[in-house]
Amino acid sequence: MKQRIITALVLAPLAILAIFFLPLKFFMLFGAALFLLASKEWAGFVSKKPSHITLYIFGLFLGVTLILIPVDTIWQGALPNQHIITGLVVANVWWCIALLLVVRYPKSATLWQSSQFIKSIFGILTLIPFFWGLIVLRSVNMEHDFYFGAELLMYVFLLVWAADTGAYFAGKNFGKHKLAPNVSPGKTIEGFLGGLLSAMIVAYLATYFFAIPSEKIMFFLVASLITTLVSALGDLTESIFKREAGLKDSGNLLPGHGGILDRIDSLTAAVPVFSLIYIYWLI
Repeated sequence: MKQRIITALVLAPLAILAIFFLPLKFFMLFGAALFLLASKEWAGFVSKKPSHITLYIFGLFLGVTLILIPVDTIWQGALPNQHIITGLVVANVWWCIALLLVVRYPKSATLWQSSQFIKSIFGILTLIPFFWGLIVLRSVNMEHDFYFGAELLMYVFLLVWAADTGAYFAGKNFGKHKLAPNVSPGKTIEGFLGGLLSAMIVAYLATYFFAIPSEKIMFFLVASLITTLVSALGDLTESIFKREAGLKDSGNLLPGHGGILDRIDSLTAAVPVFSLIYIYWLI
């Protein structure tokens, strides 16, 4: 626990500084570095003998999207580039499929556990939209208010952190009923509900911070609830890939925390889902 806390105290300020103060092009480099580190770890899900080929393929996919979406075309008027919207829609479909994979696990694993190709596709569907979700949220209204997009992105982070923290303490003190015993035996329904409650407290406070108009408050709270629910799905989905790969952690880059994927698993789902909801409900 001491090691986890020390690592968190170092990483959290660095993430916050990157979100709030990096110009967009440098923030995209930050996001790309995060993407490549996560891709390297995903290679461990693809094969028990990870190959650099997976990293190269994932990097190639990211490079193609960066060519298709130059930085000055990320927003086209009131909406993002159509390629980004399409990618976010595909991501939301993927998370619906992931829900079925989690609910039906371990039977669902028979469909993909032996296919490196399918597991690679799952990784691309997880990480590419996550990258562009980060960029879209960070760049919202940037020309008029440099910090507004950072506040939005930070809000998603806070939702996920609140849900994780609430789930940990509620599960530790009240947890009795298993949430998904075949996927992650340590998670409980009580912990899950505690996480939801913590996140919704953050969401309620955020309605004041963002001065959400009264006619959109319910939309905002529902969007926050959906984002919190799907963040739990992101965590559980990574768990089934780790379980199939025989891994306890996705990596060992972060002392006390495991790998990059272990820290962003919830965010890989929450960020693209919230981004799409924001574009169509809240913008």
